[in-house]
Amino acid sequence: MLYYNPIYSDLTLPERHRFPILKYAMLKQQIERLGLAEHILINHQKATPAQLNLCHHVDYVNSFCQGAMSAPDIKRMGFPWSENLVERTLLSVGASIHAAHQALEQGFAANLSGGYHHAYADKATGFCIFNDLAIAACDLIDKGKAETILILDCDVHQGDGTAAILKGRSDIITCSLHCEQNFPRLKEHSDYDFALPKGTRDSQYLDTLEQALSLCTRLHNPDIILYNAGADIYVQDELGNFAISLEGVFLREELILSFCQQQHIPLMCALGGGYQRDLASLVDVHTQLFRALLRSNLLK
Repeated sequence: MLYYNPIYSDLTLPERHRFPILKYAMLKQQIERLGLAEHILINHQKATPAQLNLCHHVDYVNSFCQGAMSAPDIKRMGFPWSENLVERTLLSVGASIHAAHQALEQGFAANLSGGYHHAYADKATGFCIFNDLAIAACDLIDKGKAETILILDCDVHQGDGTAAILKGRSDIITCSLHCEQNFPRLKEHSDYDFALPKGTRDSQYLDTLEQALSLCTRLHNPDIILYNAGADIYVQDELGNFAISLEGVFLREELILSFCQQQHIPLMCALGGGYQRDLASLVDVHTQLFRALLRSNLLK
């Protein structure tokens, strides 16, 4: 199942704002053109305060939801605050939570948004408000659905908020494969960090990813993998710094999908980052996940 809501692209932003808000609606259309329309579910279930509080401080959750954030906090968040932003955020995080539960039961699910890995327990940063994959993992554990979870973060930027929130937990393993010379300037310590140099190309990236997957699953035997499928590893991404080709992105997705299929590990995917002004090109990069999905046998 592919979780979506039209509100993902329904956010008024200042002209020339860095965040490509329209990519979500365009990606949905592209997925429909691939013949996957029947697998798209319009999600109306929001993350609850109790679920948000599994990873985030009560005061922070309330200040965002009630519009009481300070001007510096709003600036660090990267979005102007609005009631629509609150609605969008709660629906997107809710979709990641429900997709994780669906994946555990059916083997695969994805949220056509999400991957908000820069969100900390007490603050928003880098366009990330609540850390959806950390929350989804904690919700699965809290409800007794899983004992060990791997969060595999393949966005070009380190999953710093995820690492900080889940630090010290042995039941949720954090693995980040990212560009060393990129945001955030000060990195956190994931359980496993694979920091690759600026200009990394396909072969080195894919070899490292295969090693990371093999290591983490062999040592921890996760019940499910929550995957942040960032499109910003692509060579033309304006905030990326890697030199990964479009074929390399496709091969990354194919590697992860086939690995999980062969190892019988349920997989949930979130969309992650991607920053090209050329939205058609950006959507094409995100679409590689769904092209690889078509070649797998994971959608039922």
